[in-house]
Amino acid sequence: METRHSSCTTILVGKKASLDGSVMAARNDDTFLPVTPQRYVVYPAYHNHPNQVKSYLNHFVGDRPADGYRYQGVPNVELTKEGVYDENGFNEKNVAMSATESVYANERVLAFDPLNTESGINEDVIVALTLPFINSAKEGVQYLGQQVAKYGSAEGNGVIFADKNEVWYMEIVTGHHWVAQRIPDDCYALTGNRIAIQEVNFDDPANFMWSDGIQAFVADHHLNPDRKGWNFRRIFGTADVFDQHYNTPRQWYGHKLFNPELKFEPTDFDLPFVMKSDRLISLEDVEYYLSSHYQNTPYDPLGHEGTEQEKHLYRPISLNRTQNSHVLQINPNLPEHAQTIMWMTFGGVPTFTPYLPLFGNADEADARMRNTPVELDLDNPSFYWLFNRLAVMVEAHHAEFAQADLDYLKNLRQYFHTWVAQTAEKTAGMDAKAATVVLNKAQTEMLDKVEHDTKQLLAKLITQGIGLSKLTFKMDVNL
Repeated sequence: METRHSSCTTILVGKKASLDGSVMAARNDDTFLPVTPQRYVVYPAYHNHPNQVKSYLNHFVGDRPADGYRYQGVPNVELTKEGVYDENGFNEKNVAMSATESVYANERVLAFDPLNTESGINEDVIVALTLPFINSAKEGVQYLGQQVAKYGSAEGNGVIFADKNEVWYMEIVTGHHWVAQRIPDDCYALTGNRIAIQEVNFDDPANFMWSDGIQAFVADHHLNPDRKGWNFRRIFGTADVFDQHYNTPRQWYGHKLFNPELKFEPTDFDLPFVMKSDRLISLEDVEYYLSSHYQNTPYDPLGHEGTEQEKHLYRPISLNRTQNSHVLQINPNLPEHAQTIMWMTFGGVPTFTPYLPLFGNADEADARMRNTPVELDLDNPSFYWLFNRLAVMVEAHHAEFAQADLDYLKNLRQYFHTWVAQTAEKTAGMDAKAATVVLNKAQTEMLDKVEHDTKQLLAKLITQGIGLSKLTFKMDVNL
């Protein structure tokens, strides 16, 4: 069976490290191909109905409990071809899950616990198997760990769980072994397709969890290369030239943004996973990182500093293969039923497109987000294709169109902050059902505004672009 990995970038922010006390769990969902259409959906809760989830990519079949919570997902459109890949969302208990960050173990550990590629859990089904059944971030790790023990894993996956109090990052790296780390409240964490977790403290179960028997597994097979300590990345991970051009530079750039005084190198194998920042981190900081492409360095493919070789030396963070980029935010300053917001770009390159605020407790998915056609249809109002059109237009004439796009994004961010605050305030004192009605209505109005502004910008850019054609000639007005 073929396994199609996503190749993603992750940033996690603890509640005391953020500007407003929010927990933020964020990731770029990058697919194998540039065009892999997705749709945004809300799966309803169900009761008294034991069922199974089945993978389209291998022979996995997993049992699900009789009762499941409502949850969001961003699945592929072509399920039978690409698999489901729900990727990210909140459930009705305000628990966030983002899955997965593809990670790769070395051949030494895989030799003794190989991946169960034929019938193990893969990214295709991991959200549907887990998110409807958990009540906290820590419970998410425990529940998924039980599923890995039962079925095995088909691939290496980094999985994010968050609630209003904490963020956990879980790395499933072989057929049955994994480690999870709680991100300290006053820290952020960064990774991109490498095993991230470093020193594991087995005497601290409040901040670390792990698969049964993992210490004995490492000892029995002589897998720890260090004379002291138990470094998960060094025991289970890879460190090769591919990592240095594809993976480590993305961590390096994030640390450059949040700790500019530190002098790391893009190819450093030992870049830290968890760090404290030199400042409090805002929602915009997280969005900037996920939509970045090494700005103000020689490695920016859209920049002017480096040589042509330097501009293409490292894999950028924001890509044309980024199908969605999301920040799962839990904001304690808002009324209870409006605290969870999934800020998400959808379709086009995150560099050029807005992060839409989608409330976790809105239970309706707008048709413009839900009904994505497989191919571009100019008559279809799909947001996925609308934002792809915008990204293509801006990048094609980047020098001429970048400022107009930046102004559009800034204006929408300002509008979103006001809209979130006003919408959330309307839900104060309401029960969950009444709040959901308010959130659904407001969300439709917000998307109307985004559609209008995006089409207005596209019209402006197309009109301006006509004058940029190289098939032109300076005319004498007197002729």
